[in-house]
Amino acid sequence: MDRVIVVGGGAAGMMAAIAAADSGCKVCLIEKNEKLGKKLFITGKGRCNVTNAAEAETFFLNVCTNSKFLYSAFYGYDNHAVMDFLESAGCPLKIERGERVFPVSDHSSDVIAAFQRELKKRGVEILLNTRVTDILTRLREEQVADQAQISDCGANGRYGGHRTFEGVKLSDGRVLSADKGIICTGGISYPSTGSTGDGYRFAERTGHRVRECSPALVPFRIAEKWCGGLSGLSLKNVSVVMLSGKKRLYEGFGEMLFTHFGVSGPLILSASSCYHGEKDAKLFIDLKPALDEEQLDKRILRDFEENKNKQFKNSLGGLFPMKLIPVMIELSGIQPEKKVNEITKEERRAFGNLIKKLPLTVEGTRGYEEAVITRGGVSVKDVNPSTMESKKVRGLYFAGEVLDVDALTGGFNLQIAWSTGYLAGC
Repeated sequence: MDRVIVVGGGAAGMMAAIAAADSGCKVCLIEKNEKLGKKLFITGKGRCNVTNAAEAETFFLNVCTNSKFLYSAFYGYDNHAVMDFLESAGCPLKIERGERVFPVSDHSSDVIAAFQRELKKRGVEILLNTRVTDILTRLREEQVADQAQISDCGANGRYGGHRTFEGVKLSDGRVLSADKGIICTGGISYPSTGSTGDGYRFAERTGHRVRECSPALVPFRIAEKWCGGLSGLSLKNVSVVMLSGKKRLYEGFGEMLFTHFGVSGPLILSASSCYHGEKDAKLFIDLKPALDEEQLDKRILRDFEENKNKQFKNSLGGLFPMKLIPVMIELSGIQPEKKVNEITKEERRAFGNLIKKLPLTVEGTRGYEEAVITRGGVSVKDVNPSTMESKKVRGLYFAGEVLDVDALTGGFNLQIAWSTGYLAGC
């Protein structure tokens, strides 16, 4: 019976441990925190958007980086397999807007509890408060099978070598030996949950390439000062376009939130995954996406007609939340005290254009402390997509956020963790 060590007790790690145990292995799951699933606990504001129920085509459209690498993993263990697993493990699920899947209880703790029950049922050994400091490998020689391998041989031309996983070293100096190892240590985002980039260091030490990392699914810092004055205001059912010059970086529909530093919310987090530090990036918010320009102009005309004897500043209650009205007045250039019936057609049209394209200048993103995931990671060129096994070290596997794969919000990133963890475990 093979002994398998899984490093990291998050989403990918727990799934990998279960899959490895089901494959007949003796499994040890090592987690440096005091409990499993610490980051999973805070996902979806504590509700845990476990996956997305959309079709496979939609899943791959929502993967931002290296989607083709995930074909084998996803088709081997897709969103429906995850849903079936959780429900059979005693965690009933529900599907909400955008095909997002949550536990019926709205408690992420129920998802973690389901995994813990399944791990216990399979006899997986769990070591908490245990930190892995190094991955141990050994260079093994093997006889060359054919002339094509000569270039990879040793000095005598008759033997080649490959590195093989041997085990892990712990912070207390202990060494745990194993036949196979799976690295599921996550990224760098939310470092308070234990995501401190350990897996990247392990990968580099064992000869793997690591693509430069940056925060992803992260709020934007905005240059406009009025933005901070709207802190706490949530806008639902708006659309956003992000441009760099004339290049369209992102377009989406949903919910956003103004903060003291800029903007956040699901729509903005998704937009951030398409942002790569462009210096001229701008966001344009369409506050009334259900109306085209002509329909919006008729709507404004109707509101103005109903308030024709009022001042402009007192006529906008039907168009915007109260907190937004002073900002829209200021940006419109129309005098607040101007009577509505004195507003010109040009002023009205320009006001309509502002409503459809409220501009925000992107200064950059917030840091890893507020990023949902990490962009970058272990190069997929060094990992076999059919097994998640390293091409550099035999018996060493990678799964989850530690890999250079990432997706938009909506449960897609957790699905990547489940799928790659399952494949690595198998």
